[in-house]
Amino acid sequence: MYQSKQDQVKANAAMLLAWAMQRKFAGAKLGGAFVTEQGFYYDFEVPGAFAEADLAVVEEEMRKLSAKISSCSLEPYSRMEAAVLFEARGESWKAEWLREEAESDEVQIYRQEEFVDVYPDECAREVGKSAAAFKLLSVAGAYWRGDNSRPMLQRIYGAAFASEAELKQFLSWQEEAARRDHRKLGKQLQLIHFSEEAPGMPFYLPKGAVVRQELENLSRQFLRKYDYEEVRTPLIMNRQMWEQSGHWEHYRDNMYFSELDNHQFAVKPMNCPGHMLIYKSQLRSYRDLPIRLAEFGQVHRHEFSGALNGLFRVRTFCQDDAHIFVRPDQIEEEIGRAIAMIQEMYGLFGFEYSLELSTRPDDSMGSDEQWGEAEAALAQVLKNSGLPYRINPGDGAFYGPKIDFHIKDALNRSHQCATVQLDFQMPEKFGLAYVDEKNEKRTPIVIHRAIYGSIDRFMGILIEHYAGAFPVWLAPVQAVLVPVSENHAAYAEQVCRRLKEAGIRAEADCRNEKLGYRIREAQLMKAPYVAVVGDAEIAAGTVQARLFGEQGQRELGLNDFVAELCGKVERREG
Repeated sequence: MYQSKQDQVKANAAMLLAWAMQRKFAGAKLGGAFVTEQGFYYDFEVPGAFAEADLAVVEEEMRKLSAKISSCSLEPYSRMEAAVLFEARGESWKAEWLREEAESDEVQIYRQEEFVDVYPDECAREVGKSAAAFKLLSVAGAYWRGDNSRPMLQRIYGAAFASEAELKQFLSWQEEAARRDHRKLGKQLQLIHFSEEAPGMPFYLPKGAVVRQELENLSRQFLRKYDYEEVRTPLIMNRQMWEQSGHWEHYRDNMYFSELDNHQFAVKPMNCPGHMLIYKSQLRSYRDLPIRLAEFGQVHRHEFSGALNGLFRVRTFCQDDAHIFVRPDQIEEEIGRAIAMIQEMYGLFGFEYSLELSTRPDDSMGSDEQWGEAEAALAQVLKNSGLPYRINPGDGAFYGPKIDFHIKDALNRSHQCATVQLDFQMPEKFGLAYVDEKNEKRTPIVIHRAIYGSIDRFMGILIEHYAGAFPVWLAPVQAVLVPVSENHAAYAEQVCRRLKEAGIRAEADCRNEKLGYRIREAQLMKAPYVAVVGDAEIAAGTVQARLFGEQGQRELGLNDFVAELCGKVERREG
C-alpha cells in the first residue's frame, strides 16, 4: 500500500508504461508492477527480442499517452473476480499473481480506454494524474516470481517524479552512482575479478587482497582492545548439527550439501554452530564468563543467479563474526560494549548511521517469555545509550531479536552492516552450560555480533563511498614514484625502497613511457600520493609530491615525505 504522493506518481508512471508496452508491442503480457524507494519496475512477457534501444520507443509512447489522458476509472474487485477478468483477457501472469500473491483481498482495477490493469496503490485519490516527469532507465531479465524454474520475463526499470527538477537531480545522482559502481572500479583498480567458473564468488587480485587484509587488521586491533579471542571452525559439518542448530529447518534452501562416508554434510552458511561446539568442548565456570570468540569465517549461501550483484550479493563471503557467551547479569553490559566497538570502528570511516531494533519473526524458535526478555534487554541498552532507533517488527533472526546498524554512504544510500543479536535458543539446543556459584549448571546466553557484517560487502560499500580513492592507510598502493626519465630511475627506486622500509606500500614506475602518461596512469589508479623526481629533486634530496584530487604539488624532503605518509597511516587519515 503506497500512501505518499510520490508513490502515487510512481504508480501512475507504471500504469503508463504498461499501457505503452501493449500499444507498441502486440501480444505483450502483463506481469507485476512494483513501486520501490528508487522508482518503479514492471515485468512483461514480450514476444520476440526486447532490447535497451526499445526503451526510447516505449518512453515516447508514454509521453503521448500521458498528454491525452483526461480521466480514468478505478473499480474495486475481489482478487478472484480480478483473476477471472484477466484470464478472459489472456493475461495469465496477472491472473496467477492475483490468485497466489496479491496482498489484499480487494484490488483496484485501473481502466483507461482499452487498457486494464491492477493499480499498485489502492488508496490513491489522484490516479488520473500521470507522473509529471519520468524516465525509463534499463531493462533486464527476471524470472517470474523470482523462481529460476519459471520463464524469464523482461523487467523494465523507471523513475518518476512530480517535477522535471526532481527528475534531473535524480538522473545526476544516477550518473554519480554509475561512476562509483564498485564492479567497474574493482576492475579498473585491479581489485577484484569475477569468473563464470565460480559465479557469485569473488576473486581477490593482489591489490584487492591488500584492502581486505587492512580491513581485517583493523578489526583485529579492536578485537585485542575489547578482549576477544580469535578462533577458526570447519567449512563443512554434518547434517545432524545443522538440524540441532535450527538452520536445517529455517535455512536449508540457502545451503550447499555434500556426502562423506555415507553421511550428509553441509557447507556452513553461518559460523554460530561452530562456536557453540568450541564453547561446549570444555567445562565452563561462571567466573569464565563472558567468553568472547571471534572468527573471520568464510561462509557459503545459495543465491539465485539473478540476485547476484558484485560484492553486494555473493555466494561466498567472509563474516567478521563473534559470539559472546554471558550470564544473565552480563547481557546489558556486553551489548553496550559491542555497540561501543561498532561506533568506534565506524567513526574511522566517517560513516553516519541509524539503528533499528528488529523483533520476533513468524518463523521463530523459543517461548514468548524468552523473546519478551530478549527484546526488553535490547531496548533497555538502546535507551541507556541515548541513541535514536526505530522498531522493525518481525525482522529478527529466527533465534532472537537484533539491533542493526544502517550506515549512510557518500551518496546517502543506506546499507545494513553491523548487527548485535541476543540468542536464548541456540545455547539450549546445543546443551551449553556453565557451573554457577552454587555449583549448579546454568545455560548461558549468546550475543551474536558482527561489525562489517560481510567484509566483502563492506569493501564494495567502501569502494563506492570513496569512489575508489581510498584513504592513505587503506589504499593498496600508497605512493607511486615517477622519474622524469630513465636517468632518474635509480633515485626513484631509492626513494621507493626507503618508503617500503618504513612500511609504506610504494611503487616506482620506471617504464619507457612519457612522463605525462605515467602520471595519468597513477592518477587513474587513484594512488593517494604521486611523487615526481628529476635532476632538481636528486640534487636536493626531495620529491615533488601531489596528493590525489589536488591540483598543486609540494616539494618535500625525503624524511618529511616518509614521515607524512607514516603519520597518515598510523592515524588512519585520508
